[in-house]
Amino acid sequence: MRVAIAGAGAVGRSIAGELLENGHEVLLIDKAPTAISVERVPQAEWLLADACEITSLDEAALQRCNVVIAATGDDKVNLVVSLLAKTEYGVPRVVARVNNPKNEWLFNEAWGVDVAVSTPRLMSALVEEAVSVGDLVRLLRFSHGDANLVELTLPPESAVAGTAVGDVDWPQDTSLVTIIRGSRVLTPSPEETLEAGDELLFVAAQAREEQLEDLLQVRRETTES
Repeated sequence: MRVAIAGAGAVGRSIAGELLENGHEVLLIDKAPTAISVERVPQAEWLLADACEITSLDEAALQRCNVVIAATGDDKVNLVVSLLAKTEYGVPRVVARVNNPKNEWLFNEAWGVDVAVSTPRLMSALVEEAVSVGDLVRLLRFSHGDANLVELTLPPESAVAGTAVGDVDWPQDTSLVTIIRGSRVLTPSPEETLEAGDELLFVAAQAREEQLEDLLQVRRETTES
């Protein structure tokens, strides 16, 4: 897979290093000569250019990229790069870094963004995830279809604890994608039984999040009249 990263700062270089380790082809683009540190990521391609300029993106052969990551520290630049990558070059997947949470609402399909990553939101979500059981935590927002990646740790008295995945009446527009049980990562087959303490990762429409949280909450006791 060929990946172009706009922004060769610490964030861009770190992403590049991870992708290269996984066998991907990476191009780092930055307009600041001081950011071109080939010795730090020698396996990557480097391009000294303004990623907001069509001529620069032509030189980068963006049309050959499977993914473009807009990882600069400037939200305006990241939006422009995302829009050009999607509309001018038809890049299948565009991921954009959100620096200021107040700008997060702009990072959507209209600007060519498939996935918006807000570091402040992600950090706060990870803090919430670490201290909360039974509360739905939004980890990532996908612009297509208004869907989010959400996590919930199943509380001991959950109504679905001990139930097979295939027997749960999941809300519409939600998909259980992973079960994390201790150190194991499980693919949720219909026969897999949910256990208290499981970390469940879903892709869910935002409108269904409250319904999903209610479904997974503590079992409600019924009293006979």
